[in-house]
Amino acid sequence: MSNTAEKFETPDFDSIKTKQQASWSSGDYAIVGTTLQIVGEQLCESMNLSAGSKVLDVAAGNGNATLAAARRFCDVTSTDYVAELLEKGRARAQADSLSVCFRQADAENLPFDDGEFTAVLSTFGVMFTPHQEQAAHELVRVCRSGGTIGLANWTPEGFIGQLFKVIGRHIPPAPGLKPPSRWGTKAGIEALFGNQASAISITPRNFNFRYLSVDHFIEVFSNYYGPIHKALAALGENAPQLESDIQALLATMNVATDGTLCVPSAYVDVVLTKR
Repeated sequence: MSNTAEKFETPDFDSIKTKQQASWSSGDYAIVGTTLQIVGEQLCESMNLSAGSKVLDVAAGNGNATLAAARRFCDVTSTDYVAELLEKGRARAQADSLSVCFRQADAENLPFDDGEFTAVLSTFGVMFTPHQEQAAHELVRVCRSGGTIGLANWTPEGFIGQLFKVIGRHIPPAPGLKPPSRWGTKAGIEALFGNQASAISITPRNFNFRYLSVDHFIEVFSNYYGPIHKALAALGENAPQLESDIQALLATMNVATDGTLCVPSAYVDVVLTKR
């Protein structure tokens, strides 16, 4: 009996979150995040955001969806638990003369009132929270009844989903932790939000990672993308094997024929209406 109980032990979410925060704080995600701007623009269009809407961007990183919503004249609050990324977002907003409120916050414990926002969104952010049910609960809680929740989430079969599987072969995730790519599946979205949504729309999309070459991608992601940056540091002398496995994945998925890199990565636009 005791052995069975140990297999289903609840993950230590606080400890996992601390490690994740350190991971996303390492490198400089903004270098990679800025290239994803088109995803934030598309999500705001999928949500049909109206000017004047009160919008919350959760796990906003350096502000792709934040800026997209602000460009549509929404009243935007941008949050992330990595203060340095919020500073990058603030600099981008100032450069574009956009008015945005930036606030450091944990996606699993948002410091806002129930129903405070017309729309709540997240692009490749909240899907990485360790306690998925709690994060979903918070998204729903701060959204008003009849309001919209919009998410851009990587899928399990897409490039980023496969990339995290490669990393996981070298540094296994914490026992009992659900994969982030669950947010990129119909079953996962329905399990997390089904009882709280009057309507759910899931639209498959692709984002193309474009780099000068496979080696260029490895250079950028090993230096700036927190999960890979930390994984390589943790592996030490075994780091070259992870790099080799990532190179092999890139070579398999690269559709460019001119010597550069173009890797389509599947994701879904999720738009929910809160009951």
